[in-house]
Amino acid sequence: MAIKKSANVLEKLTPILLIATIVLAFVVGNLWEKVKRLEGGGGTTVAGTTQTGTQAGAQQPAAVTVTLDNIKEVFQKDVIKFGDGNKKLLLIEIADPSCPYCHIAAGKNPELNAQAGDRFKLVSDGGTYVAPVIEMKRLVDEGKASFAWVYSPGHGNGEMGTKAMYCAQEKGKFWEVHDLLMTNKGYELLNNTVKNDKTKSGELSQFLASAVDSSFLKGCLDSGKYDSRLQNDVALSQSLGVNGTPGFFVNAQNYAGAYSFKDMEPAINEALK
Repeated sequence: MAIKKSANVLEKLTPILLIATIVLAFVVGNLWEKVKRLEGGGGTTVAGTTQTGTQAGAQQPAAVTVTLDNIKEVFQKDVIKFGDGNKKLLLIEIADPSCPYCHIAAGKNPELNAQAGDRFKLVSDGGTYVAPVIEMKRLVDEGKASFAWVYSPGHGNGEMGTKAMYCAQEKGKFWEVHDLLMTNKGYELLNNTVKNDKTKSGELSQFLASAVDSSFLKGCLDSGKYDSRLQNDVALSQSLGVNGTPGFFVNAQNYAGAYSFKDMEPAINEALK
């Protein structure tokens, strides 16, 4: 009789255990997917920061010595730039709008910053991380620095987003489009929906409509006028020895990874003396 009761109890519990197992598998799988995104498919660790866009085990080019003259030359090229090479402080960001650590450095996606761990938790959320891109823009707005933004395929899904920023620059709306793409919604859109698909220009343009006219943006994206510009940016980033994202320069000082602005402040203060 006891055996029969146990069998009945087990029979009732089986569906519950099955459902619980499915739910647990879904949660674990979802968490694993987010971790994989943050890792960017593998990479090298630079100063404790995963630098995305570098395939594990791939042969790396020889180190490149970058001088201040090399940095000044960037401001003479056809890149997104604010200011010229004559400022005492020259700032360069090499990035990919689909790259998770570029989002972390941009400071507009606090959800991703929090997921990456305490080291990257923003000051505004009770952490210690100061997003460098926000502070670099502030220095440009204050007239203390020049800034250039260069594309490199650090995560693989940033081509359409980058071309949208090129188009927006024509209208003086680079930062407005940049900041929207660097939100959590922008990250999900580029990595889960657009994924470099040119036929998704309409969806991308609608997402950015609050920053720049959607009809203009769609027409610009569909024209293909900036397709070759991507490769020019990539070649430039490689000439500076940057093969992952994000990569920053404060004058000739290279910061390979999503460093906090605090780490860059000594070099910035020295340049501004």
